[in-house]
Amino acid sequence: MSRKIDVPSLIDGVKGGDRAALARAITLVESRKPAHRPLARELLRELTPLSGNSIRLGLSGVPGAGKSTFIDALGCDLIEQGHRVAVLAVDPTSSVSGGSVLGDRTRMGRLAESEAAFIRPSPTGLQLGGVARATREGMVLVEAAGYDIVIVETVGVGQSEVAVQGMVDTYLILMLARSGDQLQGIKKGILELAQVIAVNKADGDNAGEARVTARELSIAMKLVSSDTERRVPVLTCSALKEMGLEEVWQAVLDHRKYLEQKYGLANYRAAQQVGWMWSLTEAAVLDTLHETHDLRELARDMEAQVRSGSLNALDASAELLRQFAAKVPEQDWAHGR
Repeated sequence: MSRKIDVPSLIDGVKGGDRAALARAITLVESRKPAHRPLARELLRELTPLSGNSIRLGLSGVPGAGKSTFIDALGCDLIEQGHRVAVLAVDPTSSVSGGSVLGDRTRMGRLAESEAAFIRPSPTGLQLGGVARATREGMVLVEAAGYDIVIVETVGVGQSEVAVQGMVDTYLILMLARSGDQLQGIKKGILELAQVIAVNKADGDNAGEARVTARELSIAMKLVSSDTERRVPVLTCSALKEMGLEEVWQAVLDHRKYLEQKYGLANYRAAQQVGWMWSLTEAAVLDTLHETHDLRELARDMEAQVRSGSLNALDASAELLRQFAAKVPEQDWAHGR
């Protein structure tokens, strides 16, 4: 992105549904270059009022559950119904190149060919649990471009998938049928996040086992669910055979209706915005620690002293915070990231 960035043209392009402009806009908000932050802030400030009108779905699942195949099939069905579908597929980041390594787009062949779809893989960077730093901003941009269904596909069930729930309306977990282990390695905390569960690949010889797994999971959810007012639906489906997708989508819509009735969707989204505020603030603080030369050098020195045992962690942290506070007036805190 060496050429000058024309933010007004990007804004007009996103508003007009230009997919190339949308891709460039997302690249801008994903950028960690300090010079790009005010431009990203200007872009988001203009386009945020146009967002918020989509159905937001988070999707995770056990390895091999067929997340991309499921999205491909479901997305095509939704487009046939007249929707426009955006997929923000969060890839694990290569520790060597820093780039995305999964290539989800290649596994969503039919959906990728549709003019009514937009698929954007993005690397997770340093974020735990597979939620890319700029996913929220990407969601704002695709909504401003007119996509009325946004699916956030995360790496899988991991360390911090709770972040997904903080930006979507409904959290869907895909499972596989495997006898004798209804939780399949999923931690209790992850199951507590699930608002809809679907046992995928429920076709052929797997159909019966999938139904058994669904029943076992339904029983397990009674024990781990924190919502006493609503029973989490556990369904079976086959993305490959396109069976049961309509029922899964209806469960997503039913949960959204439940949010409307219990909280009011506007209130629910407002609470998520507060979470976003703190996420942005924490990111700006970390950026300052990493990008300010004196602080970066001090942090390295503190690390070395703590590692050698010549300084305890409490005193090192206090010194970092003291020096950080002294640098605050020199920073541009309105990063918008």
